[in-house]
Amino acid sequence: MATQDTTRRVTRRRVRTRANLLDAAFAVFAAKGFGRVSIEEVCEAAGYSRGAFYSNFDSLDELFFALYQQRADLIAEQVSGALALDGPELDVLAAVDRVTEVLLLDRDWLLVKTDFLVHAARVPEVARTLLEHRARLRRAVADRLARARGHAELPAVLADVEDAAHAVVAAYDGVTVQLLLDGDLERARVWLKQLLTALLTDGSDTTV
Repeated sequence: MATQDTTRRVTRRRVRTRANLLDAAFAVFAAKGFGRVSIEEVCEAAGYSRGAFYSNFDSLDELFFALYQQRADLIAEQVSGALALDGPELDVLAAVDRVTEVLLLDRDWLLVKTDFLVHAARVPEVARTLLEHRARLRRAVADRLARARGHAELPAVLADVEDAAHAVVAAYDGVTVQLLLDGDLERARVWLKQLLTALLTDGSDTTV
């Protein structure tokens, strides 16, 4: 029994240490950028030694990879949740409001995600993870639109829910580039709401 209790304590401590390292790395990467951060800086921010770092990660690349996966999974789940709150008929304006809040509030995430994009462009294995994350976001949008489609029609130009999902993600990409440059969150939110509403309605109705 004592051995099992000790093992559980060690496991909990290891999980907590890993989580703290990821949180600290997120803050440091957002502030300085991946490629400008050392293992020592991550350890200092988390309050751990290099030994604690290497007991959880083999390299800074591995930590960065784990951090991206953690945050990307969270965002995908939040988007899915935001789109699932309505009944069968999807209230576009309400859903756009919720998704915009999820996607645009965290500028630090956008900075880290952009670093990851540049990194992924040079490393095919990493690119596959980024592509899967983007596919998950598209699936969340496409699945929700497909469930709503039986109750009302999408605009003719986006009658295919996969096309609609691609358009939503493309609109988000475009708006966030501007947000990273000018830092104007409120303007970015307005633009994204306008783009998504125009894409997902025919201009006369707010449900699909």
